[in-house]
Amino acid sequence: MSRDEVRLRPYGDTAVLVELGSTDRVVAWSDALRALDSPLVAESVPAAETLLVLAAPGVASVRVRDLLRDLVREWPPAADDDLRDAGARPLDGQEEIEIVVRYDGPDLADVARLTGLSAEEVVRAHTGTPWRVAFGGFAPGFGYLVGGDPRLEVPRRDEARTRVPAGAVGLAGTFSGVYPRESPGGWQLIGTTDAVLWDLDREPPALLRAGATVRFVEAER
Repeated sequence: MSRDEVRLRPYGDTAVLVELGSTDRVVAWSDALRALDSPLVAESVPAAETLLVLAAPGVASVRVRDLLRDLVREWPPAADDDLRDAGARPLDGQEEIEIVVRYDGPDLADVARLTGLSAEEVVRAHTGTPWRVAFGGFAPGFGYLVGGDPRLEVPRRDEARTRVPAGAVGLAGTFSGVYPRESPGGWQLIGTTDAVLWDLDREPPALLRAGATVRFVEAER
């Protein structure tokens, strides 16, 4: 990742938006900011290709921008493959979240056809590699998971469903995810889980938060 590929944009008076251009880079930068643990930064909010960095109370956003400029200057060049490898590694000290899945999704056979794997091999690939929550979005509690087996990269469905049940486990592009509530959706559905992704009585409400490690486990048949 070259320095000229990173853009720092002011975001109001209290934040800086870092434009990175890929989810792999967002994951790598998120990890770098966690490791830096600067008192100037209150929070960082990742998205698909950007990272919003909020200044701590009483800190001017220009100081955060200077901190990020230092990080840009010190950032070592890395190939995209190296960044993907970094994104797939669990964070040190990060609790691993286990999600039990019944691999009974209506698109499991289509995913097998698209990947050239058998249905059993799709399940083994999905459960065989830890995933990372890169960022949240779409609905409260929905996490975009990266770092899985690259053989599972599949397109979204040609036609989205008007109703996808809560707990549906899906694939789309390089991502996996779990629908936290019933909603429309166009992901390839390979299974279901009883895990509660969003619970206002839980602190924090979201089960899957950016940076968390997730491992899918096949339910006993």
